[in-house]
Amino acid sequence: MDIEEVLEYLPHRYPALLVDRITELVVGERIAGQKNVTINEPYFQGHFPGHPIMPGVMIVESMAQLAGILGFKTRGKKPSDGMVYYLAGVDDLRFKRPVRPGDRLDMEAEMLSTKRHFGRFSCVARVDGELTCRAILLCAEQEVKI
Repeated sequence: MDIEEVLEYLPHRYPALLVDRITELVVGERIAGQKNVTINEPYFQGHFPGHPIMPGVMIVESMAQLAGILGFKTRGKKPSDGMVYYLAGVDDLRFKRPVRPGDRLDMEAEMLSTKRHFGRFSCVARVDGELTCRAILLCAEQEVKI
């Protein structure tokens, strides 16, 4: 999926959109995607001047957005149907290496289970093949009225 199709499956827009491309998708099973990290990201102005690193919460959000796309594809829905995925929980979160401007964040999410409106995903993020973050994410599907 290129960025145009990513935009169909995520309600996020700049500066909150944190997935640039989907490189693999097996509906109901797994997804892989990328975030190109550039110095133009707004958070680098203050995190940290002279030593910019991507905030951990943004890495987790990137993985959650990737998991959300898998959830949407698996259920055959889109944000345009009035649905959204919220990050509902994080378990076993570990950070292993900082992410810096110029890095490409390669992410993967595997669907562990679904129950009613919840999906549980095992997620990892890597830079140059080196683990940077891993977590189990719980995402909740909700109907929104705009």
